[in-house]
Amino acid sequence: MAVVSWKEILLLSGLVVGCYWNSLSCGFVFDDVSAILDNKDLRPSTPIRNLFLNDFWGTPMAEERSHKSYRPLTVLTFRLNYLFSELSAASYHLLNVILHAVVCVLFLRVCRLFLDKTSSLVAALLFAVHPIHTEAVTGVVGRAELLSSIFLLAAFLAYTKSTGPDHSIVWPPIALTVVLVAAATLCKEQGITVVGVCCVYEIFVAQGFTLPMLVDTIWQVLQGKDGFPYAVLQTLLKLIVLVISTLLLVIIRVQVIQSQLPVFTRFDNPAAVSTTPTRQLTFNYLLPVNAWLLLNPSELCCDWTMGTIPLVESLVDLRNLATLVFYIFLGLLAYHSLRYRQSSAKTVIMALSLIVLPFIPASNLFFPVGFVVAERVLYVPSMGFCVLVAHGFKIISHKGQLKKISWLMIGVLLTTHTVKTFHRNWDWESEYTLFTSALKVNKNNAKLWNNVGHALENQNNYAKALRYFLQATRVQPDDIGAHMNVGRTYKNLNKSKEAEEAYLVAKSLMPQVIPGKKYATRVAPNHLNVYINLANLIRANDSRLEEADQLYRQAISMRPDFKQAYISRGELLLKMNKLTEARDAYLRALELDRTNADLWYNLAIVNIEMKDPSEALKNFNHALELNPRHKLALFNSALLMQESGEPKFWPEANRRFLTYVEEEPDDANGYFNLGMLAMDANENAAAERWMRKAIGLQAGFRSALFNLALLYSQSKREVDALPVLDELLHHHPEHIKGLILKGDILMNHKKDTRGAKACFERILRMDPTNVQGKHNLCVVYFEERDLPRAERCLEETLALAPNEEYVRRHLSIVRSKMAAMSAAGQPLSSANTEGATTEGVAASSKEEVLQSVKEGTEEAAAGGEEGRGVDAVGKEVGDEKNERKSSTESVRGVGVDQSKSLDNSQSDKRTKGKSTKDIKDIEKKRAAALKRLEEIERILSGD
Repeated sequence: MAVVSWKEILLLSGLVVGCYWNSLSCGFVFDDVSAILDNKDLRPSTPIRNLFLNDFWGTPMAEERSHKSYRPLTVLTFRLNYLFSELSAASYHLLNVILHAVVCVLFLRVCRLFLDKTSSLVAALLFAVHPIHTEAVTGVVGRAELLSSIFLLAAFLAYTKSTGPDHSIVWPPIALTVVLVAAATLCKEQGITVVGVCCVYEIFVAQGFTLPMLVDTIWQVLQGKDGFPYAVLQTLLKLIVLVISTLLLVIIRVQVIQSQLPVFTRFDNPAAVSTTPTRQLTFNYLLPVNAWLLLNPSELCCDWTMGTIPLVESLVDLRNLATLVFYIFLGLLAYHSLRYRQSSAKTVIMALSLIVLPFIPASNLFFPVGFVVAERVLYVPSMGFCVLVAHGFKIISHKGQLKKISWLMIGVLLTTHTVKTFHRNWDWESEYTLFTSALKVNKNNAKLWNNVGHALENQNNYAKALRYFLQATRVQPDDIGAHMNVGRTYKNLNKSKEAEEAYLVAKSLMPQVIPGKKYATRVAPNHLNVYINLANLIRANDSRLEEADQLYRQAISMRPDFKQAYISRGELLLKMNKLTEARDAYLRALELDRTNADLWYNLAIVNIEMKDPSEALKNFNHALELNPRHKLALFNSALLMQESGEPKFWPEANRRFLTYVEEEPDDANGYFNLGMLAMDANENAAAERWMRKAIGLQAGFRSALFNLALLYSQSKREVDALPVLDELLHHHPEHIKGLILKGDILMNHKKDTRGAKACFERILRMDPTNVQGKHNLCVVYFEERDLPRAERCLEETLALAPNEEYVRRHLSIVRSKMAAMSAAGQPLSSANTEGATTEGVAASSKEEVLQSVKEGTEEAAAGGEEGRGVDAVGKEVGDEKNERKSSTESVRGVGVDQSKSLDNSQSDKRTKGKSTKDIKDIEKKRAAALKRLEEIERILSGD
């Protein structure tokens, strides 16, 4: 066997790179979205063991909706890609190109077993550039074919070394073969078929049997005329080892899928649910269709399901002639290869084994699969095809007069295939280009119209997407998914009535429940989402909440393990304030999937509504154990810790907010809450820095502006507070607490009585019953020494707040002052004349009363402003995003409003109530205010 030279390796590698370098510009399209973008098994936070418990798409094998495709080694390579480049599509495509080059080199090595040096190179070159491989190489999920092919070819090469020079059995290569077969099968199921290829090689190539010789040997043994020859016994022993190993792999594989086949619908594979003879005629017709794709790959399509290939329903259908011709040609090749012993026959039989055996699992002949035709499953069968073409080239090129023509034909073939492959790669650049190129080949596939619509939908081009979805319903009127897409698009266009009508059409197409028959075996699991989508639509109307709940319960009754129905119903029950039922719905969903971080998060939200913060924090922590970067859980758990008022929680809350802003660097709320934590901890410099960051990201951030101003005020930096308050009042001119604080600073620190008066009067224009604003205006009148007006003002204030003792005391002080001044013969309103004694007394009392203004301001800030779930002392917090929201957008089922949240309108409110620390701080401030009032009374009484 001639070895592969470095020149040949470089030639093949260079040709592969030349054909596929533009694939590095392609993104994740079609099945890549489910296998890569939506597959949690790629994330480092997911335990490695999950790769061996879940299917290729990240769905647990035990679940009924699982595709049952078990390819953990392929997913492991995706995970390695994610480790190095996360979701950078170029690195995934690059590895696919490298793997294809490796397959080409191994295939050349295999070809050298049956072909001469030139023709084997021709076979490898043709395989390297064949356009049918674009789906396997340029589509990232095609890596399953690439990896499986590497181990398949390696297993075959290992087996060819299992016979020693003296025709004895060499066991290490056989053991290696078994290991490589297992690895091939763990990459893709068809890898196990290499065992059949090894058996064909052993019998017809290594032992040199022809079919007549084999039949004659078996007949003689059965008649007892002759025993088994020693060479035959050795062959039989090797084959027994291979077959037993294969059976063990099959048994393990069946156990992995728990003896269940995946659920497919007539839309995936129409012939699979057809009656006899339509099913048999159609499946047999698919064989020449696949052969034609290898012969003439001019019209390639990414999806051949639904109506792409009409059913062959009659024996008189002319397409049956293609089936007949295919079987005649295949029979003639098999007859030639099995009857004769020359090398040509051996080459043909090995080519046929590479074509037929790896294709059997995808042929639909023995069991139905989830597709009609799939170009990527022709990756290994095309090896046999390339061997046949190269063998034909060898025969023709040895005829002198045809030698030049044969070389010309091969050159043209390689050139045209290279150009076709290169241009075909551009079709895989995006989902829009991929599916529009498919529509050029086939316009009878509703799935293609739907997928173009999805691509436009992802670009927010809903009007154009709707046209494609409607065309899908015309092409396939009974396509449930198409009507669901129409409904969702109408919803996105704010046409609720039309959306509901479309969902009702989809619902009417669902199979009716038959008592005693399992519903999920007759319908695709994602079609049940029509109930979810319809319920999500109508629950926007508060008068139809019970109707929505009925739809959720109907979906659950059809399929008790329908996790998405429990999740959505939990959202609705939360909205209906049925907290216990909502909790039970989430607990039921967690019984089905305890590894779903979003479920733990939503359960925590219910706990908060049920006034159980400790249980909420526990469930938030569960969510973060499963997904440490869960943004909503990070934010709201940190918020809960912050609201607890327990300093021991603050460091962890700070860490979680820091992690949150790493995930959401443009969200001002994260920085704002970091600032609030710093204020709680009296870390003023850090608090100022975080507040400034929040304001920089969100101009006019009300809560951040007020609390920054308050921070400056409490830090004796009143001058710095004024510009911040001016900015606050520019964006929010009706912000009462900002006006109170500004008035306080103007009066106490800027001595600007007129400015302070304007602030308090502005408050009263907005809210004439505002006690704090009214009281502070009374103090301004006292400052202006207009005692009668101050008296009237305080009387009005007392009428508004008859239980406020400090107002009553201030009124008593003013009246005492008025009596003292009257007794001394001094005017009660001293705008123009001031007595020396009065001035001194006024100054003394003024200082104390103005101090009480500040205390009143602080009390107002302490007791009257919204908090981060509690009333924070002296602080106001944002009301834009600090509501906890359930993570519906993170918990999507396949087909549920595709890439849209189920319902992001329902947000869960925060619990209210003051923490122990906050209450103590408020009481301290109130006590301080009362103490100062008493001092004022003593001063005035002495006067």
